[in-house]
Amino acid sequence: MLIEREEPLDRLIDLARRAAEGHGGTIVLGGEAGIGKTALLQEFTRRLGPGHRVLWGGSEALFTPRALGPLQDMAHALGARMAALLDQTAAPERLFPALLNTLQELPETAVLVFEDVHWADNATLDLMKYLGRRMPVLRVLLVLSYRSDEVGPDHPLRQVLGDLPATAVRLAMQPLSPEAVAALARQAGRSAAELHRITAGNPFFVTELLASQDAAPAGIPGNIPASIRDAVWSRLSRLAPEEREALETISIVPGSVEPWLARTLLGARADAAVDRCIGRGMLLRDGQGAVGFRHELARLATLDQLSPAVQQALHARVEAAMAYAPTALAGALLPRQVHHAAAADDGARVLDLAPQAAAQASRLGAHHQAAAHLATALRYAGEAPKAVAAQLHEDWANEAGLALRIDDTVIEARQHAIALWRELGRMDKVGLNLRALARLLWSRGEVRQAGDCVDEALRELERLPPGPELAMACSVRSQLHMQQSHVDEAVEWGERAIALADRLGDVETRVHALNNVATALLFVDRPGGLEMMEESLALALEHGFHEHAARAYMNLAEYAVVFKDFALAERVLAEGIAFETRHDLDAWTHYQVGWQARLRLEQGRFREAESIAGGVVGLDLLAPTIRLPALIVLGRVRTRLGDADAPALLQQALRHALETGDLHLIAPVRFALAEAAWLAGDLDAAREPLAAVAAMDLDSFDPWALGELAVWWRRCEMTAPLPPATKRAPAPRAAELAGDPAAAAAEWTRLGLPYEAALALTQLRGSEAGLTLARAVAMLEEIEARPAAQLARRTAQRLGVADQLPRARRGPYAAARRHPLGLTQRELQVLRLLAQGMGNQDIARRLVRSPRTVEHHVSAVLGKLNASSRMDVVLRLHSEPWLLSAGEN
Repeated sequence: MLIEREEPLDRLIDLARRAAEGHGGTIVLGGEAGIGKTALLQEFTRRLGPGHRVLWGGSEALFTPRALGPLQDMAHALGARMAALLDQTAAPERLFPALLNTLQELPETAVLVFEDVHWADNATLDLMKYLGRRMPVLRVLLVLSYRSDEVGPDHPLRQVLGDLPATAVRLAMQPLSPEAVAALARQAGRSAAELHRITAGNPFFVTELLASQDAAPAGIPGNIPASIRDAVWSRLSRLAPEEREALETISIVPGSVEPWLARTLLGARADAAVDRCIGRGMLLRDGQGAVGFRHELARLATLDQLSPAVQQALHARVEAAMAYAPTALAGALLPRQVHHAAAADDGARVLDLAPQAAAQASRLGAHHQAAAHLATALRYAGEAPKAVAAQLHEDWANEAGLALRIDDTVIEARQHAIALWRELGRMDKVGLNLRALARLLWSRGEVRQAGDCVDEALRELERLPPGPELAMACSVRSQLHMQQSHVDEAVEWGERAIALADRLGDVETRVHALNNVATALLFVDRPGGLEMMEESLALALEHGFHEHAARAYMNLAEYAVVFKDFALAERVLAEGIAFETRHDLDAWTHYQVGWQARLRLEQGRFREAESIAGGVVGLDLLAPTIRLPALIVLGRVRTRLGDADAPALLQQALRHALETGDLHLIAPVRFALAEAAWLAGDLDAAREPLAAVAAMDLDSFDPWALGELAVWWRRCEMTAPLPPATKRAPAPRAAELAGDPAAAAAEWTRLGLPYEAALALTQLRGSEAGLTLARAVAMLEEIEARPAAQLARRTAQRLGVADQLPRARRGPYAAARRHPLGLTQRELQVLRLLAQGMGNQDIARRLVRSPRTVEHHVSAVLGKLNASSRMDVVLRLHSEPWLLSAGEN
């Protein structure tokens, strides 16, 4: 019987009803251990009527969690296709969509319960995010339960919960009131005195104490509340020996114990002893016959009274028993076997099992868990042959580099692997690890050391018959040159990598190298780059290299924005953002959205740029480097709008840019600071950031950045001569530098940059100055560029032509905000209703429009969002929620 749980129970039932109507959702159920989450969910699923299918799974407190543990638990109920994919440890890009299709094909409303997700592995967290974002358009209810007292600010679950849609419902379980505790005590025929104070209303604590013979036991501090430990031990002392043995043996296994395992561990007496423990309320049996403690705290209290030696012996028994499991279960049991082998301190078994479990976790995308399994094996590396130890260090460095922060321990593991492989004479492995070490060093900003590393890798690999290791090393060398704008070297090494990859049939290296060469060529405006980038992208998409595809979209979009090819930029950004959103590549998505904001800034669509950039900057959980492109845009657009917070934003952007050491991120911030000071009339303040840019490696700059430096150098009246490299300035910059700002403005207008055109016009002097400044002021006020408009007016005043300017506007500017994706007001209404999960008929009724008209509006919305389905729309809105409010007047 549930007490004081009517409100959350009613909410769960209501959300299940909405899911049955096609408006699925996610429920996050939090509460401390023992608060009654499982009891509530059991009662909820019991009350569901016909037409619902409940799928239940959970995570356990293993040293390293099972990869996709909840999904593994559900496998039997998801059909043969899903079971086969899980057995094959299919990669997430196959497994997750297959699960989605299975759920969509179910004739009933699905209720997925993921219990104890505070213990979830990395792949399960990814699955929760994947499913949670897609719930609004499914007949599925996703329920996630977790212990709120075990999830601190840095727990990985925190970010996943933050990534769930805003529509996700959060329920917090509350302790029982003093009145409820007193009622339970009366039902048990016990005194309620002090019971609420001792238990703080925790239902499990209450029931355990009422079941014990002690009304209110005193205790001492410990990991398990002393009152609960004593209550459990009191109950154990009253059991028959075979019952106590069963409980002690089962307590060694986190989670539940399958019937075959219970019989292997307990022998012929297993069923009778377990049945008696179930009858006494100590154990529960689930629908598949597995048994486990009624509560995790009871298991831990039982385990706590066993000596370390007994615990170690029991772990060894469990691991040995699992070795004889049914063949179909072998893969799923691997993480549990590693847990028990490590707890038994059986180094040989850990060295055998942990790498297998790590490989399985890695295939499922659970790189944190793969690294953890390998770390467990590394504890016994001293007992392993040298080749095994070398491979362990190599594999751990690889998985940790994907899952953890790249720190000195990861670097040292690579270096240790290199040393061991070198001792063994495995120079192919030495070269592979040197190349991987180069990538790690580059990611930390150690560019020179990275170059030395990849050069050493090339020397070692060139002594061997050509193989894929050499091909990728050549491509990495090309990439390092490309990132430093050493174009000829990037092309040379990239072409070598492509030729070798083609000989070997190595498609991935070809994709990687094509991207390097294409980017190098594009940013110096040489022919062939665009075709190579399109081939790299096409191959990445064809072969399912999602991150390579995202990299191609990103580099191509950056090129298109920087080189002012706005038609190409619009297409690539739309396709890239849609692709990355569809595949949950969050870091790539938000970085690319930052460049979409940069495009709107360049186009003079300041309010749209502000809306888009602000949406990314507002996502606090993003890494600073991912937010940086949007942060730079936000600081710059607010400078141009005259907002008071612009200086603080630019200083924040400069701090993060300097941390990256990337000149191509630092320079735009310094240009923005110079522009802000120039607009304020403080030329001394403007000159400092320009001098800092001039001191950089200008040979690595593209022509547009060089032109920007040269023009601001001239506008800010720098006394030093222009740096020679700035002679490569593109046409509009070159025209202004040549003393023809009118021609510069015309070229900016042709390219679609009204702000730049207006600033160029402010530089015109002579008889045409009055009319030209009047035109500049009109253009600037049209796009709400108040500081620049005021500067133009001050210039006109100084030149004595102020009477030719349009009258200054009072109050807010009248410029209408357009939607970033070009949606009309009606289409924006439709988008908001789609976000609520409405179908065409519902939308037609809400807007009082015909279904045919609504169908046209929906089609237009899908087209403008580059979405192929309503689900794609929901996913896009999750990454860019500001699209729902952008464009309002």
